[in-house]
Amino acid sequence: MTTVDATVFTAAMSRIPGPVAIATTLGSAGEPFGFTGSAVSSLSLDPPMMLICLSKSASTHTAFTGAKTFMINVLAAEQADVALRFAKSGVDRFAAGDMRPCEFGLPGLPEAAARLVCDLVDVLDGGDHSILTGSVRAAHVTERIPLVYWDRSFHLPTPALVS
Repeated sequence: MTTVDATVFTAAMSRIPGPVAIATTLGSAGEPFGFTGSAVSSLSLDPPMMLICLSKSASTHTAFTGAKTFMINVLAAEQADVALRFAKSGVDRFAAGDMRPCEFGLPGLPEAAARLVCDLVDVLDGGDHSILTGSVRAAHVTERIPLVYWDRSFHLPTPALVS
């Protein structure tokens, strides 16, 4: 089996626009955990399900794979700084105080474009990532424009070219 060069694969993936989300959960002692993810997608409409991918080497991996519930905060256009903070290792991602208890007490961004609370259904192997699948128990939607990640930088979605 031939495998594509990692550099070429990474370049190809940078051409696929993706949503920017912060996944959050609470540990067994009530401590918050979170990470930035752009590999997030709806999985099923009936029943409503989501998926988000997390690196197996991430410091938050154990917290999320052992969680019963997690929240996906779809970031709004002006929240790129939050995405960058939650993508860094070795920092207190919650120190800025912008995360607040939201649905079911999970840490969330009140000003996010959308929030989805999921009960963890399964953790699937995805190579160097784990694929967290969740059954959606609650959703909150705002009128905010979502943040998009494309070509290794943040962008705003543009209006439809064809209607």
